[in-house]
Amino acid sequence: MVRLDRLVNVLGGYGLRLVRCPVPRSTELRSVVLHERTAGRTVVGDVLLAVGAGSVAEAVRWASTARAAVVLVRDEDESVVSDHGMEQADEEQPVAVIVVDPAVSWSEVATVVYGLVLEGRETESGRGPTDLFALADSLADAVDGAVTIEDRLSRVLAYSSLQQHADRARAETILGRQAPEPLRALFAARGVVAHLESSDEPLFVPEDPDHGLTGRVVVAVRAGRELLGSVWVTNPHPLGRERHQALTDGARTVALHLLRSRASADLERQVETDLVMQLLEGTADAATVVSKLGLPQKSMYVIASRAHLAEQERHAALLLAFDRATTGFGWSRPGRSAIAGNTLYTVLPGDDISAARTWITSLRAALPTRLALMAGISAPAASENLPAAREEADECLALHETRHTGSVPPAYEESWDDILLQRLRTAARAGRAPARGPVSELRRHDTEHDTQYVATLRAWLQAQGDPAEAGRQLGVHENTIRYRLRKMTELTTLDLGDGKKRFAMMIEVAALDNPLTSTQPPVSNPDQG
Repeated sequence: MVRLDRLVNVLGGYGLRLVRCPVPRSTELRSVVLHERTAGRTVVGDVLLAVGAGSVAEAVRWASTARAAVVLVRDEDESVVSDHGMEQADEEQPVAVIVVDPAVSWSEVATVVYGLVLEGRETESGRGPTDLFALADSLADAVDGAVTIEDRLSRVLAYSSLQQHADRARAETILGRQAPEPLRALFAARGVVAHLESSDEPLFVPEDPDHGLTGRVVVAVRAGRELLGSVWVTNPHPLGRERHQALTDGARTVALHLLRSRASADLERQVETDLVMQLLEGTADAATVVSKLGLPQKSMYVIASRAHLAEQERHAALLLAFDRATTGFGWSRPGRSAIAGNTLYTVLPGDDISAARTWITSLRAALPTRLALMAGISAPAASENLPAAREEADECLALHETRHTGSVPPAYEESWDDILLQRLRTAARAGRAPARGPVSELRRHDTEHDTQYVATLRAWLQAQGDPAEAGRQLGVHENTIRYRLRKMTELTTLDLGDGKKRFAMMIEVAALDNPLTSTQPPVSNPDQG
């Protein structure tokens, strides 16, 4: 089912607006009807499309007769929903009124409403009809074997309650919501993947006790030439002719369900993407957009992330991450996501950084193990400040991409100093680094003579002039530090007694040194520098 609140939120993205709501926004909606009579009786349903209504009052009367909880009426000339028209509506009739903008056709409205109400019943993905499970049960009865329905990435979409011939491999697939990696490798090695790509005929896969497999019959689910998924029947033997035909016919029915499910998913994702980008770009009233997205009016994080499988599969990896980020039970997901360029952005309510990192960990766990996910987290921000938070998340993401993939995603609150240095390094790489001066001269000397003068200067500056602490950082004696400092003053005009010059040197050393290689191996012989 779909609740009225969700219908209102999604339709708001199409220019429709709620003008009257005497019923709870949690009201459940299961059917859509037009104003008509058949066999002498009025057709009844939860949502009425009041095509041809001349006023709100008339639309509300139609809805009351149809026992509808909500009515959609077009405001053709701004008189239908005038104050006078609203006053004429019977206040005792518990009917919510949604106004359709004149620029939006009834055909478009009907497509959206039918898609949401009839196709939006909850499944594992939060989209698509619940009767996919009923279809799995029906197929299981027809073929006399336990059935699972999977998408093209081997993720479980539905499964039958019938457990005939069920085995360990089936249990692991359902519990993990996806066929385990070893099992997928086995099917690939036996040619199952190639068969599904090229044939609509069921294929029998013999047993394999090592993988807990008693045997499978699998058939492709296809729309035209596009592979949408597959249907798997647990059975130790090939199917007989009648059951073979029942599975083939069932796969075609599953294809229709998946197409409808995908249409509903694409609709929601498009609406969600548009609204999230309005928040991040600051192009609309933030409080209104947050309400349309069904998010609480509280502080939020912006999470910027990128996913990589391989150089040539970068876009595929990003789309897969977006698919998993927008997977959930309807609008109960904690965040809302959008793709802009090569980055996935997620707006996540909360003021505790652990919640943002938990969300990233959950997303990473939902992706293939071979996929690398890098992410950055903004500081918490009010909804009107999310454009600035997006920039913070972008910089944290750029910082994470300079580190190894297993590192903790940087958060702006904790990493603002690293981000500042990253900005300086970016400016330096753009050719704005000083080519002359004491630090540059020491760096050239290190390169030409294999000395450690810049590392020593950095350690001494970080230790605020304490040679003992600098020695501990580098693993050498404090006298070695003093010796190197004397040699450095002989090589260049190094004025360590001038506070402003020390500060400038700290900035230059921090900006130009690679943070991954800034700690040099100690040199035990002071004569080597």
